[in-house]
Amino acid sequence: MKLIVGLGNPEKRHENTRHNIGFEVIDEMARLFQTGMTTGKGNFHHAKITHRGKGVIVLKPMTYMNLSGHAVVAAMNFYKIPVEEILVICDDLNIPLGSIRLRAKGSAGGQNGLKHIIQCLGREDFARLRVGIGRDHPSGSYSSFVLGKFSEEERKTADSIIPECAEAALDFVVHGIEHAMNRFNRKNA
Repeated sequence: MKLIVGLGNPEKRHENTRHNIGFEVIDEMARLFQTGMTTGKGNFHHAKITHRGKGVIVLKPMTYMNLSGHAVVAAMNFYKIPVEEILVICDDLNIPLGSIRLRAKGSAGGQNGLKHIIQCLGREDFARLRVGIGRDHPSGSYSSFVLGKFSEEERKTADSIIPECAEAALDFVVHGIEHAMNRFNRKNA
């Protein structure tokens, strides 16, 4: 069983913000498999899917971004999923909009959702898919940028990368992180 986690913030006011692109990828995966999200035991929404004979839980923490680790650990414990079988999808303001980067492990890189997951797990060695939300942000306070909505032009670019993110996550499910990295990472990311 694999666990694919898309990070974001709950509440309607956060929909379509840069910070919620992880949620959008999970929604795309649920759409592809024609399933809806249900409330899980641990402050998360999830759906169970099967892809090429492999069981997958797609999950959206219903905590705020900075507390995502609680929902991830709850799901891992409930479904008995080891850390080697999880992929976390999040926004990254250091990657150009329209680019993605997969990694087998690493630091939080300033992403507070990843930071909390690392804190709760006590380790950094879990796979992640970072979705670029743009490097063209004002210096200083990044919170207004990541919590802001995409411009109309940016939204088109974001919408075009979401299916690729879902495909990369499904590649991870079938072939593992190394294969997904080799297939989807690009030099410009």
